[in-house]
Amino acid sequence: MSLPAHPVRWPAEALWEAVSPLLEGFSVEILPEVDSTNTELMRRARAGRCEPILLVTESQTAGRGRLGRQWVSGIGDSLTFSLGLPMDPVEWSGLSLAVGVSLAQTLQPQLPVAGAARARLGLKWPNDLWLEGDRKLGGILIETASGVGPGGPSRYVVIGVGLNVRAPDGQGLSTTPASLLDIDPALDAPTALGRLVPPLVQALQAFAQHGFAPVRARFAERDLLQGRVVNLSDGQSGLAQGVGADGALLVQTTDGLRAVTSSDISVRPRAAPTA
Repeated sequence: MSLPAHPVRWPAEALWEAVSPLLEGFSVEILPEVDSTNTELMRRARAGRCEPILLVTESQTAGRGRLGRQWVSGIGDSLTFSLGLPMDPVEWSGLSLAVGVSLAQTLQPQLPVAGAARARLGLKWPNDLWLEGDRKLGGILIETASGVGPGGPSRYVVIGVGLNVRAPDGQGLSTTPASLLDIDPALDAPTALGRLVPPLVQALQAFAQHGFAPVRARFAERDLLQGRVVNLSDGQSGLAQGVGADGALLVQTTDGLRAVTSSDISVRPRAAPTA
């Protein structure tokens, strides 16, 4: 693997200054290479290290997506980071959607109007960021560990984010890849990281207090499955009708309206018929 001509300058100090007033004991760690930022923070959590931390890597060799899918990133090609912190929310349901809303709003605060040159950045339930045209920009992986410590929050959450900085070769991929450069040519990995993390921490703190319901309307603005036929992993299909107050995907099937959760199914758009 070739190294970049110039070292990547991560905004670690600026991020610490922005986030440490919100999270006591917060730290920022940059690793040149790791198997997976999520895996590393989960290892630490199981060993009793449950402090608030942002872990960033320049190269991820064994990253993981939802349902065990692989996410491998090279230097400069992707932004891969994990945010770990103790949490004790009123309700866990919808956390990945709230994270997605925060990321999408930061990357593209104003949705383009119909016919605009810039593609709309939306959310594919439950944990992907897509550009219009079914192009995948990145994904979110959330894991938790129990038993943080006596008298404190009962769980430690690790929120992993992977975003394409440059679109990879789409050959063999089920979804055409998109990149941060498609949204803003100035969005390299360090710039995007500096923009994303502080509002994400604030969104997580709001979620811990109020749950997903207050974010539901903002998710609906970016819901790329709304009104589309989707196939469920159990063989059923139906029309996506948005999400409930708990973040469950609502699908109108022949058997009626079904609330689908991320724990037992996967959802994907039905392939368009060929001419």
